[in-house]
Parts: sequence; structure tokens; C-alpha cells
Amino acid sequence: MTRTLDDANREITRVRQMPYGLARTRAAERQVRLVDAEGPDAARAYALSTLVEAYQWGGEVDRSFVAFARLLRWWDEHPEHFDAQDRHGLFWSFKWMVSGLADFPTVPAEQIDRTLADMERRYALAGNGMDAVAYERFAWARQRGAADVEAAFQAWVATPRDDFSQCEACDPGDRAAWLLATDRVEEGVRLIEQTLAEDPSCASEPADMLSYLAEAYLEQGRPRDAARTHRRAVAALAEAESDMVGARGRRVRLLARGGQAERAVRAIEADQQYLTGGDTPYSRLAFARLVGAATHVLRGAGRGDLPVRLDAVPATTVAELDDWLRAEATALAARFDARNGTSAESESVARAWATEPAADVLDLDVLPRGLAAGAGRAEPSASSASPAAPAAEAVPAAGGAGPVAGEPAAGEARRAAPADPAALVAEAEGLAAAGDLESAAGAYLDAAVAFEGAGLLTESGFGYAEAAHCAQVLGDDDGAASGYAAAVARLRAAGVPATAVAPVVVAWAGAAAVTGQAEAVLAEADGLLTRLSAAGGPAEDDDRAPELVAREQAEHRRAAADLDDAAARLLATLGGPERSTAAAARAQAAAEAYAGLGALADAAHAFWLAGRLHDGLGRVEDAVWHLESAMEGFAAARQRAPHGEVANALVDVLRRSGQDARADDLARTLTT
Repeated sequence: MTRTLDDANREITRVRQMPYGLARTRAAERQVRLVDAEGPDAARAYALSTLVEAYQWGGEVDRSFVAFARLLRWWDEHPEHFDAQDRHGLFWSFKWMVSGLADFPTVPAEQIDRTLADMERRYALAGNGMDAVAYERFAWARQRGAADVEAAFQAWVATPRDDFSQCEACDPGDRAAWLLATDRVEEGVRLIEQTLAEDPSCASEPADMLSYLAEAYLEQGRPRDAARTHRRAVAALAEAESDMVGARGRRVRLLARGGQAERAVRAIEADQQYLTGGDTPYSRLAFARLVGAATHVLRGAGRGDLPVRLDAVPATTVAELDDWLRAEATALAARFDARNGTSAESESVARAWATEPAADVLDLDVLPRGLAAGAGRAEPSASSASPAAPAAEAVPAAGGAGPVAGEPAAGEARRAAPADPAALVAEAEGLAAAGDLESAAGAYLDAAVAFEGAGLLTESGFGYAEAAHCAQVLGDDDGAASGYAAAVARLRAAGVPATAVAPVVVAWAGAAAVTGQAEAVLAEADGLLTRLSAAGGPAEDDDRAPELVAREQAEHRRAAADLDDAAARLLATLGGPERSTAAAARAQAAAEAYAGLGALADAAHAFWLAGRLHDGLGRVEDAVWHLESAMEGFAAARQRAPHGEVANALVDVLRRSGQDARADDLARTLTT
């Protein structure tokens, strides 16, 4: 049965609402096939434009060129089938084509020049503004190292903005990037600061410009501003939609140059897929240069023997990774230089491997390490007013730059005289509400120390937990792990119920996965699970109302599910078939418990984890079953974004296992 235009547009719009990835791409391909087979012709431009976008942002940039060529040919043959939205999509996509072609060294420079000239001609015929053309001309000149790149930059800056200009966040960010690259640091910093004051946001901003600004501050000798901006950049990066290899690589380089060797290695491990993946060859080259600058700095500082855990790169130390990166970057740069007819990329690689440490050391510690020392010496008591235990001595952060004159070191109690702990908590809550989490962490820590000095271990434990949470949000996983360890030790000493301690252990697990404390947290989680199991059902002499008993039992089941889920995620980070198998089992147990409690979204997340683990173990049907269960859970919970992400994962599993028909069936269900 032939679809109406409204039906076709409705289904294509559903595709556009899906998260980028294989499921969206498969669904977009299906829509193009449907229009080709049965029309209507008026929907073809919309379907092809949707496919171009799916390829462009779904990690298959090279496939977008053919789809765009079809779209352009359809425009030449039947412009009457393009409405205003279709026309805008066509001309907007032209920008992706020019930059995308330039990112593949196999595409001749002459073809890129022809595409850019065709873009300019078509923009002129359509009466469009020329800002996008001027920008692409500058970007191509910069990438190939043309002699007239500064003139191209000035021409772009002088071109008025129009409907096809970059967004108001990307535009100043790209201008500032060139200013910083050409040693106009003060001008670049000023432009970024002015732009950030307007709170810009898009798929790549403000993460990109924040990463530039953090490095610029460090270069200007402003390490505290660099640290604060780095934290903002990391938080923004977590919300970005594209691969963001530039911002990710600059983060690694900043950490290495700022004396944060362990954090730099963790960042490399977290983003290691871009060492061998990335959307294009040029994105791999860019990431290799940035990370190579970092490994070079670390190696030069005598940290080349630091271990690094990588799945697809034959390197186990920073020094080995440095050698591998330089070989990869050198080879890729040579291919681009051969295409471009310049030596710009090779010169850029040479500059990367001449990078020097910054003059200042970054202090990224929000809380000190070792806060758990001294906890638990008081006799356990169910009352918060347990006997006094000695306050934990504040331990300076390892490897930190030390405090600024007149200020306390990270995490140290800020007041020499005793203070009212309740007032300190109120101060901390106010600071947190105002967004000043760094100061809030210090106030919570002061409160925790004051509570402990008064013998109030329960309140002290929760104070440490709140301080740890602030540190965790700000990216200080070491400090967060230290704070959570201190919190759990004090809560355990105070005899706090397992249901109240469980959320702290679950939060600790997130930091432990990064800092290598998985075994300690697993032990705490298993201990709490034992306590929850021992509590069992209601006692025979329990005369409470049945609804209160039922509520308590539900709280126990929820806490147990949370602990199993956290343990599964920690076990998954340890790797190996045995650990992954155990993690999958615990994830499934958590999922089933969540489902029994009606927590459908949580159940879906746990099923999703189990599906990924089974996929990694090569258990295809188990992976498919768990991923399908996750999709059902997210659908029932009406959470469209994670539902689409699981669909992407499921399509990937099906495609890799040769089940293309099932993948196509899935794509059909996503839009009907």
C-alpha cells in the first residue's frame, strides 16, 4: 500500500528523533528505499537529507557523500519537490561535504576545490549568503597549510552572517581557535570569555571552546583558572553529541602539561576508541597529535613507565604508546601532505612531539586523599551520638601544587577554631545551591570533621559523603573516592542501617571504577548485601502495620538491587571472561529485582549492561535477549533517548553476527 506524503513525513520525522547510531542509520536507509520503491516523490528530499545527516553524525562520514550526490541530483532534476525545509537541508549539508571530503586523504585536492566552487556557485544562484562558503574556504586553507590562510580567515570574519552560518556558539569558538593557534592568545581568550558569558550551547559547544580556554589559561600562568575551566570542559564534554576528538585530546594534553600524569593516563584509557577509530582519518590524526603531545611530555618527565590499559593498541606503557602514536601520526600526516601538496601536517606532528610541560602545575584536587584514616576507632553504636573518635587528619593531595598563600590546601579544614557543624552544613548547602561545588566540598568537609569531633559519627559520615559527591561532580575522582571511603568507615562504625549506607557505596563505586579501588568497594557492597539478606522477612513479634513492613522490605530489595547493579558495573571494569560473566549475572539479577519493584528504567539500564557484557563474551543470543529486554523497559518507561541508544547497540550486534534481516525488522519497528 502506497504511503501518503503525511505518512512518509511522519515516519521520517521519527527517524530524525532517534539518537545517532546504527539503528538510526538503518531506519533512514529503509525510508529511502521505501520512497524509491513506492514514493511519494515529494518525500524523497526529506528522506535523503535524513540519510545524509545519519551518516554524517553516526560515524559513517564517507557514506554520506553518495547520499548527498543523490540529493543534489534530485534537486537539479526536480526542484519542485523541495519545500523550504528541504532546500535549507540541502544547502546546509553542502558544508559537511566540503569538510568531510577534506578529512579523507584519498580524496584529491582538486575534487575538494571543485566541490567548494560548486557550493559557491549554487549558493549564489539560490541567493544565499556567503558566510558558510567563506568559512569552508578558510577551513580548507588552514587544513592544507595554504599560504593565504590568514587572508581567508580575515575574509571569513568580514563576511556577514546569514541563515547558513555556523551557530552562534561554533562561530566565535572557531575564530578563537585560529587566534590561539597563531599566538594571539589574549585576543582569543577575550573572545571565548565574552562568548561564554552568553551561555552558548550546541552539539559541540561549549565543550570545545572551554578546552581551548583551559589550555590558554595554563599558558598565561593562570593555573587556578585553568583548573576551574577544565572542570567545566569535562562536564560539558559529557553532554556533547559528536566524537569531539579535539576537546578530548586537548583535555589529555592539558593534564599532561599540568603535571597530572595519572589523570592523563586515565583520560587516554577512557577515550581509547579514538586512537584507532574516529569518524574520519583526519580525526584520528588530530587525536593522535594531541595525545602524542601528552605522552611525549609524560615520557620526558620520567613517567614513560606508567602502565596504560588499551584494548586495540599494542602498548602497555606510556613510552610504548608514545612510539606507536608517533608512527601512526607520521604516516597519516604524510598521506595528507601528499594530497595537499604541502608539509603542514608533518610539521604539526613535529611540533606536537616538541611540546613542553607548563610552567605551573595544575591542582585538580577538591578533597585530599587518605580521609578514611582514623575512622572507626569508636565503638559502633546505633546512635549518632557514639563515643568520640579522633578526627581524621587532613592529608595533602599527592602530587598537587600545594595551596595558594593564605588559603588552605584542598580538603583541609578551613577553620582553626571549632565551629557549629549544623551551621557549616547550612553554609555548604547554600554554596552547592549557588553552583560553587568546590567551596561546598570544603564546607561539608569542615562539617564532617566538626561532627566527628563531637562524637556524631553518623552525621560525620554523611558530611564526608556530601563532600565526596561535590568532588565527584567536579571530576576529582581520587578525592571523591577518599571522601566516600571516609564516609563508609564512619557510617559502619556508627552502626547505620545498610539501606542508608548502600547509596554511599553505590556512589563510591563510580569513583572506584576510575581510581582502582574496585575490590574495596566490592567487599563493602557484598558486606551490605549480607546484612540485607540477614535482615530477612518480618519477625514473628513484629506488630507494625503491614504497609510499614512492606515498605521496609521494598527498601531492602531496592538497596540490594542498587548494590548488585553497582557491583556488576565495577566487575565489568576489571575485565576478563570470569569477571565479565559474574558481572552479567549480577546485572541480570539487578534488572529482575528492579522490574519486580516497578523501576522499569533502572531495570532497562541493568539489562543494557548485561547485553553489552554478553556481547563482549561472544554470546550473541544472550546479548540480543538482554538488549531487547532493555528496549522494552525503556519503551515502557517512555525514555526515548536510551531506547534509541540500545537499538543502535542491538543493530550492531545483529549486523556483526550476520543477522541483517533481523536488523532490518528492528529498523521497521522503530518508525511505525
